[in-house]
Amino acid sequence: MLLLGNKPTNGRADAAIAEINKIVGPRIGVELRTQYIEWADWQNQYQLALASGDPNIDLVVTATDWLYAWELTRKGGFYPLTPELLQTNAPQTWAAIPQSHWDLCSENGKIWFIPEDQYSQYTNHGMYWRKDWAAAGGLSSVEKFEDLETYWDIVKKNHPQAYPWDINGAEYLDFGLIGAYFMAKRPIQTIIGANAGNFGIFQYNTNDPYTVVSLYMEGNEFLEAARILDRFAKKGFWREDVLNYRGETRNLFLAGLSGSDQHHTQTYIGLREQMDREQPGSEIQMYWWGKELNNVNKDLLTHGAMAINAASRNVAKALQLYDLLRNDKQIYLLYNYGIEGKDYLVKADGSFSRPDGWNSSTDALDTNFWAGRMDKFEPMWDTWWSGRTTFVENLNTFAKEYPLGKFAFDPSKVSAEISAIGEVCITYIPSIHFGKTSDPDKAVADFRAALQRAGYDKVKAELQTQLTALKNAR
Repeated sequence: MLLLGNKPTNGRADAAIAEINKIVGPRIGVELRTQYIEWADWQNQYQLALASGDPNIDLVVTATDWLYAWELTRKGGFYPLTPELLQTNAPQTWAAIPQSHWDLCSENGKIWFIPEDQYSQYTNHGMYWRKDWAAAGGLSSVEKFEDLETYWDIVKKNHPQAYPWDINGAEYLDFGLIGAYFMAKRPIQTIIGANAGNFGIFQYNTNDPYTVVSLYMEGNEFLEAARILDRFAKKGFWREDVLNYRGETRNLFLAGLSGSDQHHTQTYIGLREQMDREQPGSEIQMYWWGKELNNVNKDLLTHGAMAINAASRNVAKALQLYDLLRNDKQIYLLYNYGIEGKDYLVKADGSFSRPDGWNSSTDALDTNFWAGRMDKFEPMWDTWWSGRTTFVENLNTFAKEYPLGKFAFDPSKVSAEISAIGEVCITYIPSIHFGKTSDPDKAVADFRAALQRAGYDKVKAELQTQLTALKNAR
């Protein structure tokens, strides 16, 4: 099974999988093994692994919004599934997923992946900040993009041991501060599946999802963001060698050596509990991108999904194993939470707790089954942050459904231009994002001119043609 994440080295995942294999070997005649795509250069390495034709990869964790599921489908990366194949080899999964959800995973009469459609989460991104450090510097809250600068000024002044935001330079893209600034200033969202390489440069206005825009090319927001980020870099809000740094910055946040961390709501809810324990009194908060405009989308049902590698020689067996990983409670808990008594304890009231001395940084399984989690099997933990329900309920009051859930951009007519645009983006955007240009105004102008030469107008026009066709077909 191909997974995303850094391969665990503490032996806990190996021990849990060994127990699973004692069950699934006699039952269906398979052995589960995992292969990790580590976070360093994960976007490229993931796609290369599936382009390699490696027959030893069977199950593939994928997604339509961040793991290129439709792009890989069209490149022949996934095995085409049929109702009959699924009914025979994954009967519990087939029966539990409604037809409308299968439709979201289908194209040209074939099913290409299985949705993680029975797991509740938000994966809208934002910045986590420490309430204790902010309050000590006279800041009560971070409610808008500009407040980040105020907070980071405080961290820089009062906590010299910590970078205001220590960040791995590869982790920016659409989830970074350029996208955050766009969403703070305009009611836009990225069009999923229309990436140029690893960059989602095309967006829609939330009141008109069928019209293509790009704040990278239109308006003043990109130039404004570039100037702000240049100032942030000059202030030392992140490390000088940020573009080359590949450290584990979340561990530094947990250790009090970074003033901020960036990821999504689901991570925040878990990290809040960790930080309350590791940094008592920190009470980390989340400024989510688009907070100013209530500009948040709910998760796609295909934010997590499971596919079968096109080169797999064990399609039926792979589906049988997936059916058990997803639907057998004993196997589910083993894979996701480990061995009872060693990795977790079950209390008298049914809630889960950790053994004495357990530490998430050194003892976690990190098996990363982001392709079939089930609400009905998820345990209640005795350490859960008490505010988690209220936090999610607040998002529920204004978060919108992604309006283009079934849209899948066909890039075949503009593939050369998309590749060229991706090269332009990787050349310019990282240095602009981290303020590593000598002149941000010139960098933005040069970037836009390079995009034009790469074929931006042709790609935008083709994307618009397909969106218009979708609108007219409604």
